[in-house]
Amino acid sequence: MFWLLETAKAAEHGEHAAESAHHTPIIVQFVNDLFGQRVYEFEKAYTKPLWDKFFANFHTTAEAVFGPYTPETAIPWYTVMFIIACILTVTIIWILKGKLSTEEPGPGQQTLEVGVLAVRGMLEDIVGPHGLKYFPIVMTFAVLILVSNLMGLFPLFMSPTAATSVTFALGLSSFFYYNYVGIAENGILGHLKHLAGPIWWISWLIFPIEVISNLIRPFSLGIRLFGNIFADEQVTSTVANIFPPWTNWLLPVALMPLGVFVSFVQTFVFILLSQLYLSEVSHAPHEEHGEHGEPAIEGHQSLEQHEALAVS
Repeated sequence: MFWLLETAKAAEHGEHAAESAHHTPIIVQFVNDLFGQRVYEFEKAYTKPLWDKFFANFHTTAEAVFGPYTPETAIPWYTVMFIIACILTVTIIWILKGKLSTEEPGPGQQTLEVGVLAVRGMLEDIVGPHGLKYFPIVMTFAVLILVSNLMGLFPLFMSPTAATSVTFALGLSSFFYYNYVGIAENGILGHLKHLAGPIWWISWLIFPIEVISNLIRPFSLGIRLFGNIFADEQVTSTVANIFPPWTNWLLPVALMPLGVFVSFVQTFVFILLSQLYLSEVSHAPHEEHGEHGEPAIEGHQSLEQHEALAVS
């Protein structure tokens, strides 16, 4: 259990470093001015005693792990920024969508269609035509993570994905979702049997390895996303202070294309790995065969429905 404490400490250090590399955005201060006192009182009364009791097993306290409890920091910056990212995601999609048209699509609609077709194509290639039913979840991950990554490039904002609390939450969401899909499609025993591998006489060795590998996945997803976005922000901040005030604006602007590239690549890697995990647990429905080994009408119709869905 000591790894859990070390992870929490690493999260604390990463988030404090992110805050020290930036001034706390004014919108975070505004939100804490409005709601910080009430949240602080709730934390002191309910959540802090529970955390103190838990961390007492490791001879430490909640404040040593999470930082001091104050009304000014009751609502963390990454929580405020992630909520803003959710609002921005919905707003941007609504603006780009505009008035949908099949004959004369606008630039915003075409941009959305490129993204939609790219993710749908990935799902078909990695999971299969039946994987299109997972499109809403995967596309939500893609747009939300991309917006979160890009927020740090704009004044008054910080990237919520530069905090381990956010990236671990995203990694756990992907982990719980693909395991839910595996259990829903194969049952609990079938899902566990999948972890044991196809060769029964070495399943006793494969099963614990696969269990450990699966438990590590949400942390590897979170650390990879956090590390790249946080490192990009740290590099930009360091370079900007080489020769102030001239480099405070010029060099960060020059490095902005690199930040955009990193944001897109990390979004792609996250959804790619999530789709690979889905492909391991989700399988196309078996076709029923007729008397001469030909697909029955039910299976043929199901395949046609998937093809029609892919075309649409």
